[in-house]
Parts: sequence; C-alpha cells; structure tokens
Amino acid sequence: MPERPLWIPSAARLSESNLTAFRARIERDCGARLPDYAALHRFSIEQPEKFWVALKDFAGLKAETWGEVVLRDKDRMPGAVFFPDARLNFAENLLVRGDESDALVFWGESEVRRRLSWRELRADVSRVAAALEGLGVQAGDRVAGFLPNMPEAVIAMLAAASLGATWTSCSPDFGVGGVIDRFGQIAPVVLFAVDGYVYNGKIHDCLAKTAEIARQIPSLKRVVVAEYMGGGALSAIPKAETWERFIAPFPPGPPRFRALPFNHPLYILYSSGTTGVPKCIVHGAGGTLLKHTVEHRLHCDIRAGDRILYFTTTGWMMWNWLVSGLAALSTLLLYDGSPFHAGGNVLFDLADAESATLFGTSAKFLDAARKARLEPKKTHRLAALRTLTSTGSPLAPEGFDYVYEKIKTDVHLASISGGTDICGCFVAGDPSSPVWPGEIQAPGLGMAIEVFGEDGRPVPEGEKGELVCTRPFPSLPIGFWNDPGGGKYRAAYFERFPGVWYHGDWIARTGHGGYVIYGRSDATLNPGGVRIGTAEIYRVVETLDAVQECLAVGQDWDNDVRVILFVVLKKGVVLGEPLREKIRRNVREGCSPRHVPARIVQVADIPRTKNGKITELAVREVIHGRAVKNKEALANPEALDLYRDIPELKS
Repeated sequence: MPERPLWIPSAARLSESNLTAFRARIERDCGARLPDYAALHRFSIEQPEKFWVALKDFAGLKAETWGEVVLRDKDRMPGAVFFPDARLNFAENLLVRGDESDALVFWGESEVRRRLSWRELRADVSRVAAALEGLGVQAGDRVAGFLPNMPEAVIAMLAAASLGATWTSCSPDFGVGGVIDRFGQIAPVVLFAVDGYVYNGKIHDCLAKTAEIARQIPSLKRVVVAEYMGGGALSAIPKAETWERFIAPFPPGPPRFRALPFNHPLYILYSSGTTGVPKCIVHGAGGTLLKHTVEHRLHCDIRAGDRILYFTTTGWMMWNWLVSGLAALSTLLLYDGSPFHAGGNVLFDLADAESATLFGTSAKFLDAARKARLEPKKTHRLAALRTLTSTGSPLAPEGFDYVYEKIKTDVHLASISGGTDICGCFVAGDPSSPVWPGEIQAPGLGMAIEVFGEDGRPVPEGEKGELVCTRPFPSLPIGFWNDPGGGKYRAAYFERFPGVWYHGDWIARTGHGGYVIYGRSDATLNPGGVRIGTAEIYRVVETLDAVQECLAVGQDWDNDVRVILFVVLKKGVVLGEPLREKIRRNVREGCSPRHVPARIVQVADIPRTKNGKITELAVREVIHGRAVKNKEALANPEALDLYRDIPELKS
C-alpha cells in the first residue's frame, strides 16, 4: 500500500495563509523566486538581513528605531548581534489593541471563569507597572512569578516588561527547594504569588510555601498575592500584600513603554535541573519577539482575531510562547488545572466553547487521550480549529493517526520541537505542505538546521545524528545568569562542534524534507556500541493497550550496556511472561533486535520534570546506585524510590 499523507492543505487554505502572503511580499520586494516552503527556508538562512526585516515589517512590529544594521558579526556564533542599534519594548508589541474584544479568557478547574478585554488588559498592566515603579523597580531588575496560568501572570509579566524589568516564573506546583534553586540565583525584587490552586479536584494552599520562599530570598522588596482560592492570612509572609491593595493607589491609564536595546534581558528561563542546579538562561526582548512572531504568524498561521489555547504552566517555555500570541492580535485562552478534569474533555470543552483556532498540547496528552478512548470528533464540534500543535516529546505515528481519526479530519497537525534554550523551535509545522505520520514537517524559518555525525559533518538523509544549527538566529540566548565571560554558556552549546549550536537531540531528516526526533542524545542507549534513541522504543511499546507509559535506560552490564525497559501498566494489569514476550516481539519487529530490552520491569510511576517530561537520566543514576543531584527539579521525586535495588537488575 503506497504511503499517503494524513493531511494536505486545500487550495483555499493555501491562498488565505500568512505564509503565502509573506512569500509573495518577499518575491515582490526582494526580487527572489520562492515557489515553495523549501525555497523560502533557503532564503531565510542565506539572506537573514532581508528575511528578518521583511518579517518585522509584515507583522507590523513596533520600535522607536530598528537602526540601520540588521546583523553584525554574522559569521560568529556566539557573537553575532541582530539589530544592534534597535530600541523597542516587548510589551508594547503585545498591547497594540485597546478595544472591547477578548484579550484573555480564563478557565480554572475550580469553575472560575474570567474574561478581560484588550482595554481592561491595558488598564491592568498600567496599574501594576505604576505600582512596580512606585517600589523603585527599574530596567534590569528581576520580577518573579509563582503563579498558575491565570490572567495575573500575563498582566504582571507585561507590566514588568513595560518597565524593562526581567520576568521569570515557576508554576505553584514547584516545591520550595525547586523555587529557591531558581529564583535564589537571580535575586528578584518583587514576587507575585497566589493563595492556592486546584488540581484534579484538590485544593492546594500556596501561602505557606510562599512564606518560606520569601524568607529565603532577602532581595525581595514586596510579595504580591493574587486571590484565586478565596484569599487567606498573609501575616506569615514577609513584606506581603494583596494584589488589590498593591494596585489600589494607582488609577488605570494608558501604559507607558520604555524603549530598550534589542537584546535587553526580557526573560530568565531555567534548564530542567535534573543533573544539578538549574541553569538560568537569559533571553532578549527583540530576539524572543522575532522568534515567536515567525512561529505564530508563519508556521502556525495565526491571524488577527484568532483564539489560541495552549495547555501549559508558567514553568514551561510554552507559556512564554503562548503569551506572545497577543502580538499577533489574537485572544489567549488560559486554562489552569488537570487536563483530564471533567472526564478528560475539559480542554476540548474550552476549545469548543471559545472557538479556539489553535489548540496546543503535549504528545503525552494526546497519547493519554488516545488510551482513554476519547473521541472529540463525536462529542465536540471544534468548528473553528485550524491548527493543532504538539510538543514536549516526539509524537508517535499512532498519535498522528489519533488526531485525524478521533479529533478532527481537516486540521493542520504541527508537531514542533525546540527548547527552553532558545525559547522557540528548531523544527516546526509548515501549513503549506502535507502532514506525514510521525514526522515534524520542516526546519524553522531562519534556522540553519543540520544533522551531524560524530565527526561534525552532515549525515545522509535517513541517518540519525545530532541536531545542530550552523548559523546565528535572533533568539540565541544572551547567555547564562552569573556567568562572567560566558564560559558556561559556550561550553553548553558550542564546545562539541565549535561555532555551531549543538542542541542535544538525536534526529534524522526524512525523504519529505521533514524530521524525526529520537529523544535526547544524552539519553541514547548504546548496546554493542550501536546508538538507539529511547523514543524509538516508546513509539512501539506505548501502542499496546496494556501499557500506559514506559521509560528505557541503559544499564552498564558485563563490559557493555543493556537496555532496561520500565512499564507502567493500565489499572489491574500485571506484567507476566506473555506480555513481556509481546513487548519484545513488537520492539524487534517495529525497531530492530538491538532495541529489544534485556529486562522489562513493571513500576507504579515514572519520574518526570515539572514540565511533564520523563527523566531517563535520573533513573539511570538510581539503578547504578549514584545520587541524583537535584530531586527538586522533579514533579514526583518519590517515584525514584521505585527504581532502587530492583532484583531483576542484579542478574
């Protein structure tokens, strides 16, 4: 049976897309011939000065000045500088509208529903910014959020950015130690927090944690607590006051925006921290704005008036990505709580009720929905939905099939992949091209993606290698916080292949010009010296109805490495020899004999980071009897105890 794409854009969709309009504009203004996406991508990396100028003009991005120079030292990485003379404000580009239409729509699992117009959002940002300024907050100061994905998080971030303060955030499910590991490194002057939140029907009080955090960060001038769960006594929290009291002296007015350099620090994001104290990654305002603009407007075809739903927390870079959707003149649909609240359909309920045009989620959510046998196609209209994005981990071919068979037939499924490191994507969706099962469609515009072998040279199509980027791009991090001279930053990304960004994903290019990611390259397995990506095993094993989730690691054994597979099974299922043999057979047939696990062990839970990603590295340390350096980075550190002293791994 010939291979067929799962989706092909219609002629009408192609003609109406931002991508088509943008290509036509470049052809007109630059005299280039760009018949397809591949040609546009080549132009974006070969003519970066023309490409990024065209993009900011196409999107109508605002600046006091963009300057005459677009890219200085373009052959240096790190070292290249985009728009070195520009002066702009990130928040100003997100608060262009001021009308009565929806800017933010919020659903909380606790039945809290709120709606803010663009006029109300601008007014609230102006009041919080004035209150921050009244405290003496200046450009370059750090402002932190310990908040759910609620309107106050967006408002506080925009207020900080309007002044030139640097925003950083953690979601309130972080433990105190995890927050201190992050915020404690950067000395914030203000902390925005919440009284509590609801997850899976259970109320979680945050006031005690906030008090402990405040006591351990001496740089704080004020702790501002937003009410979500009904308030509570703030007397135990040093320097605390309610949100309402904080802004009470300041009447609403038009926001004021401080013009700042292109690379002025906008965000501090954090590495997962599973191998040590998290790295504090500093992102510039201009680079973040350009990167999110190209991904929103062109890769995701977001248009004015669209409505964007992304299931994320404030501790994941996809929250920062989501908030930038305001710059595309679109409405943000915010959700806080369990994605499987209300029988698993709450996100589809929100998408339906609020006419979401883009629904973003994780591969794990789609896999869980598939295994829960949810069929939104039968229960929801999803009439407005044009784009569904998936990230966080590789989406298996079965996940692609599930979207088109059970969610919506005519939808652009964009599997995307990037990182906190660049606050954006390396490989992404292409709304002008077919969607093929299991494949990310294309390299990101402006991203000179290559697949390198161990020798630092490109490998042939279909061969696995390291994901690298060989030319500078605007959202290159400014660096790491407290890294004088940039030595740690260069070592993290540029030491493996000098002058080339090394990302740490194991990847292959397909015959369609797309990509398949096989997991983190530092988590690859090496039995007999053959590199195996963990995602290859997951794709096969997690298709079995009995298997809820799995995790594979390499165990040093008999002067070699053997593959160990841990499986979480559906309720009531016990791992016996028939199921073990079925797993081995499927892995052998679906991958190769090299992939077949030497041991298969049933466990009750799998450790994961706060962002929901499973952590093979921590499990590998535990089974070898080594200490895990930073358990606070995990959402469920107690799960590591399930992997200690397992009898099956002793022989």
